[in-house]
Amino acid sequence: MAMEAQEIEGLIRAAFPDAKIIITDTAGDGNHWAAEVVDESFRGMNRVQQQRAVYASLKGKMDGPSGDLHALALTTKAPD
Repeated sequence: MAMEAQEIEGLIRAAFPDAKIIITDTAGDGNHWAAEVVDESFRGMNRVQQQRAVYASLKGKMDGPSGDLHALALTTKAPD
């Protein structure tokens, strides 16, 4: 079952309540998403650490072929 943008944002927002989050349906099919997450907590983390933190917030929704979230391209950074 495909996820909606609001559900993806809600999961990320629960872990990063003050983040700037932009969710985009990149293919227009409800299955391929991009997320931009800008949060102060990323300061001092490398990109891999930042992205792992965001993936952890998805609570297994991307786990394996049966996951609810098929594809998510992530852009993460601390605010400028």
